[in-house]
Amino acid sequence: MRVIKTRAKSIYTKSGIPGVDWVINQYVGCQFGCRYCYAKFICKWKPYGDWGTWVEAKINAPELARKRVYGEVFMSSISDPYQPIERELKLTRRTLRMMDKRNKLSILTKSPLVVRDIDIFKLFDEIEVGLTINSFEGKEKQLIEPFTPSQKLRIEALKTLKDEGIKNYGFISPIIPEITDIEAIIKETKGIVDYHSFEVLNLKGAGREFVEILKENFPESYEIMINENKFWKFVKELIALIKHLDIKAEEVEVHRGGWEVIEVK
Repeated sequence: MRVIKTRAKSIYTKSGIPGVDWVINQYVGCQFGCRYCYAKFICKWKPYGDWGTWVEAKINAPELARKRVYGEVFMSSISDPYQPIERELKLTRRTLRMMDKRNKLSILTKSPLVVRDIDIFKLFDEIEVGLTINSFEGKEKQLIEPFTPSQKLRIEALKTLKDEGIKNYGFISPIIPEITDIEAIIKETKGIVDYHSFEVLNLKGAGREFVEILKENFPESYEIMINENKFWKFVKELIALIKHLDIKAEEVEVHRGGWEVIEVK
């Protein structure tokens, strides 16, 4: 894994994510290297190699994070703030420590390392911490996201956050038809998260290589994702299931026409 240490001019970037005003990326690139990750697009401007083989660390992020911004801040959009290199560099922890605690902050990660920073989370006026969960195990996990922490550890982290009084959420993503077991995830996390959020696989963002992985290994999933009628039937059934399971959830991201969101009414 190549680590490139850089100095940034700023750390807060205006966001194009619905409902989010700013994003903060103290890292660019991700050691987890998930095959489907939309953030692979950044490789066009970062000539360090294939996605998952490098991480750029903005070593002056903590001092830049002192700036006061207004609105909701999301950490992070093109990296995982708690990827393995964070154990050594502690760049996320130091950045959090320097941030204005009046900022409304939302954090999303796949790593149980996030519980290390509960002491800092408690200093923020308004904060929520999410973990991505998707039920991938065995062959599926090896093909789709082989380097991520196990689902068991992620769910344990959610429980710890809940026990410590930190608002948390389960981000069920990517939802891949015939693979992601939504009902099992919800049954395992109901009662230990404040709410659930849902995202169907962003097939276009996942890139040609992942499309081929899906087509070759999960042909039924591939067919649903590329067929408009089958896709929207799947989404309709997904929303019905969410309602049936009686959980707090507001929307499902579907990425069919850009960053498209369907409300769960």
